[in-house]
Amino acid sequence: MAKRVRKRRKEHKYIKFTFIKYSVLTIFLCMLFVRGYVPFEKEGENVWRVKVNGVEVGTVDDPAKAEEMLWKARYQIQSSMEGFIFLEAELETTGEEMFWGYVDDETFVRTNMIRVLQSSVQTALQRSYTVKVKDYLVNLRTQEEVEELFQAAIDKYDDSGEFQVRLVHDPKREFSVFTTVVDQKAEEDEASVQATSLPAVGVATYLTSEGKAFDEPEEKDFDDFYYGVLEMDLAEYVEVIRAYMPANQVSPVDEAIARLVTEQEVPVEYTIVSGDTLSEIAMKVNVPMDRIVEMNSDLLDSVNTPIHVGDKLIITVPEPELSVTRTETKYYEEIYDEDTIYIENEAWFTNQQVVRQQPSSGFRKISVEEYYLNDTVVERVILKQELIKEAVPMIVERGTKVPPTYIKPLSGGKISSGFGRRSSPTKGASSNHQGVDWATPIGTSVVASCGGTVSKAGWASGYGYCVFIEHEDGKQTRYGHLSKVLVKVGQKVKQGEKIALSGNTGVSTGPHLHFEIRVNGTAVNPLNYVSK
Repeated sequence: MAKRVRKRRKEHKYIKFTFIKYSVLTIFLCMLFVRGYVPFEKEGENVWRVKVNGVEVGTVDDPAKAEEMLWKARYQIQSSMEGFIFLEAELETTGEEMFWGYVDDETFVRTNMIRVLQSSVQTALQRSYTVKVKDYLVNLRTQEEVEELFQAAIDKYDDSGEFQVRLVHDPKREFSVFTTVVDQKAEEDEASVQATSLPAVGVATYLTSEGKAFDEPEEKDFDDFYYGVLEMDLAEYVEVIRAYMPANQVSPVDEAIARLVTEQEVPVEYTIVSGDTLSEIAMKVNVPMDRIVEMNSDLLDSVNTPIHVGDKLIITVPEPELSVTRTETKYYEEIYDEDTIYIENEAWFTNQQVVRQQPSSGFRKISVEEYYLNDTVVERVILKQELIKEAVPMIVERGTKVPPTYIKPLSGGKISSGFGRRSSPTKGASSNHQGVDWATPIGTSVVASCGGTVSKAGWASGYGYCVFIEHEDGKQTRYGHLSKVLVKVGQKVKQGEKIALSGNTGVSTGPHLHFEIRVNGTAVNPLNYVSK
């Protein structure tokens, strides 16, 4: 019985050993045919651990495969994102010697690479176009949007839709820099194209040249002119640069159109030149006269206020950031006025003028070529004119001499009595004050307010000691209550020249200077004439 048990145990051990031996052999053989298994090789490293940006993403059996996988991962990320991107992609492979084992599947490794790379994307840049108009910059997404922006500016003044804007390479700049060209869409008919494309030869050449020599040009009738827009262009130089931009810096085209094409209020300084009138200025700048007066209330009281050469008017003109020029031919039947004719008088001052001939309007038919900046006519050329009634021009004689100026006749001082009605400060003093009083210590220097000729120098009743000076513009200045007179009658004095010392003589309530300005013998408020 015991012998039989020992025999069974021996058989059992043999079977167990055989099973284990064949199992190990089977596993080993299977491993030889499993994808990714690395057999034992005596020459050294046969497995490489792969890291991207310091993060382990798997193992490969060849470093070149890792580089290829990284390239595919980057391409996949780039393809999935719009525009141009920057990302970190540092590849590191570490080799090991392995007796047996597995390497990771390529899809697994590349998926891990994509995950790591996506977390390292620094900036996503979108291909765009930077538009520069004067000092304004805007970034748009496509070339079509750029052309849409410029076309919106042209379409404001192109009712017939005949003109289109194209981007072309700027021949003076790099290849990626563009500018604009405005073309007319009108197509030539086939007959005219053939007529212009066939050259004249033989007898036809002779007849053509002779015809040019002997034919007199016929005068055009009004119906012979083409009426409409001849040409259009953008007024400003436009620069468009193709580049890559962060998506958040690219503007919607509607926003760019609103900023560049919509009119903005722009203040403009206009300097008055010889021959200008307020009505002519209003026509030049396309702004009503009352609006010009409103914007220049410090200089103009009404539309009838005289204007002077050299004065500067502030005129607010509605202008878009992107302006358009155009040439247009038009026909008018209109009431018109001739330009004012000026006769220059060198003996008169610029604030003196006399109308020598009153104007009257005329009526005419005209064909004109007009040059526009946006909605403003900047030049007008008459191509044909037929007068129904001839206009009569206004003739104005005007002065050319700059009138003299007036300054305060003393330094310092405090106004103690103004011009006009007042309570008499002392017996004998006027209740209608003819000048301005400055309280000042006796002996203060008094100077000529304007250059001229001394007509009185001495005592004059209520004035006390005084000086009267006649000026070339017809005005007279008076200086009263002086303590000392330093000039004589007939003496020529210059503006600012010392003529007396202040005092308290005549009808006076204290030390002061009395100062008058008279126009044609009538006293006026000196403060309206004395420069500040």
